[in-house]
Amino acid sequence: MKAGFAERDITPDLTTDRPEGIAYPRPATVHDPCKVRAAVFDDGHCRVALVGCDLESMLRSVVLAARAEIEAACAIPPECVLICGSHSHSAAFASIVEPGLFDHASEFVRHLAYDLSACPSQSYVDFVRRQIVSAVVGADRNKTDAVCAVGAGQEGTVTFNRRFRMRDGRTATNPGKGNPGIVSPAGPIDPDVGVLGAWDTAGRFLGCLVNFGCHGTTAPGGISADWVYYLERTVRGTMDADAVVVFLTGACGDVTQADYLRPGKLELGERAARRVGQCVGAEVLKVLAKAEPGALTPIAARREVLRIKRRVPNPARVKRAEAIARRDPTEGDRTEWVFAKKLLMLDALIAKEPVVDVEAQAIQVGPAVFLGSPAELFCRHGLEIKAGSPFPFTFVVEMANGCVGYTPPEDEFGAHGGGLETRLSDYSNLGPTAGRQIVEASRRLAQGLTPGRMPEPEDVPPFRGPSAYGTAPPELE
Repeated sequence: MKAGFAERDITPDLTTDRPEGIAYPRPATVHDPCKVRAAVFDDGHCRVALVGCDLESMLRSVVLAARAEIEAACAIPPECVLICGSHSHSAAFASIVEPGLFDHASEFVRHLAYDLSACPSQSYVDFVRRQIVSAVVGADRNKTDAVCAVGAGQEGTVTFNRRFRMRDGRTATNPGKGNPGIVSPAGPIDPDVGVLGAWDTAGRFLGCLVNFGCHGTTAPGGISADWVYYLERTVRGTMDADAVVVFLTGACGDVTQADYLRPGKLELGERAARRVGQCVGAEVLKVLAKAEPGALTPIAARREVLRIKRRVPNPARVKRAEAIARRDPTEGDRTEWVFAKKLLMLDALIAKEPVVDVEAQAIQVGPAVFLGSPAELFCRHGLEIKAGSPFPFTFVVEMANGCVGYTPPEDEFGAHGGGLETRLSDYSNLGPTAGRQIVEASRRLAQGLTPGRMPEPEDVPPFRGPSAYGTAPPELE
């Protein structure tokens, strides 16, 4: 088999291309470069490309356009290209608003979307698309005969479910440290650190794919790939200074680095970013050290596009939201204003696109399968996908090939649910069954493929008798 890697810079401009996001104000500095990182694998019959981007979210329009250009440039079919956003809240493409998306809406809603929301410039959107294409074409050009290894480690100390069952019977997101109303976490974490590494025939480490579920919300300061930056530094420091570390976000719609059950300050900033990145990176190194390299074949790709309806708000609620959104956003309850704005934007999206394309994708590399979807999947759904897969290594990739927001399990919409993820908005609005539909489609795709064999150690010589050095009888003098 052959493998190739490449990376390109997509650091946004400080003044125009990183608008104020959901959680953090516009940064004034660059902490570390944001990148596109690409890997291409080829078994002689099929080529696939897996791309990780340091972006808060991945725009579907960028994916479709990039895939078309990649196919034209190097003949990799669209279904064989997976493009993932890392979900760093310190990077660009904050939210789903993009140039032109609300051109059909009223003047007031256009103002809310384009002037008062996180909307990237068209020039930056175009720049990212070109850099994605360039990275994949570069990785394809860099292909060389290679041996690959796959494995999974465990890092269960740096992530925590951010949703909690509360004493009032409901569920809350990020309830605050020391909150006496907390009863217990509302969901699991997934400690799996999935790794697929590649070496050339001379033994030089080319790069690796890393799959792990944790929000990019440590906010180390300024524009940043967040904790993924320290993951990359950790792997490169041991393996090769030029190795490409392609990060593919695991199912972490309800998982972050913040431990609300631990006293003290919230886990934010440089120290938190280093802790997550270095701990995950150390586990990657352990997997690479222990895995057996060889040919990971066959290589294959499948996809299925689901058509899922949006949830429609009550017209009376939309009318109330407009009254709130017309207020000065600096006066009164800021959160109430933000979600009123987002409800009006959702109403405009429904008028244009009441049913959403949700792509489920499977990329196989031998005994490993990468199952991508554009949702912010709850960790529970990621674990369900893994449980239904026939592959020894199943890596669930969220924020892939677009962004459709949170898709909570159906019971989270019931009497005891709640929290940010179930709140109706322009970002989170698919029907309650969307998460289950993605789980079922991902399982179908995985079950339609046949896992390849794991590489085995080279043949050892036949046994020729014990060593005299180690079989001498005991001696007493």
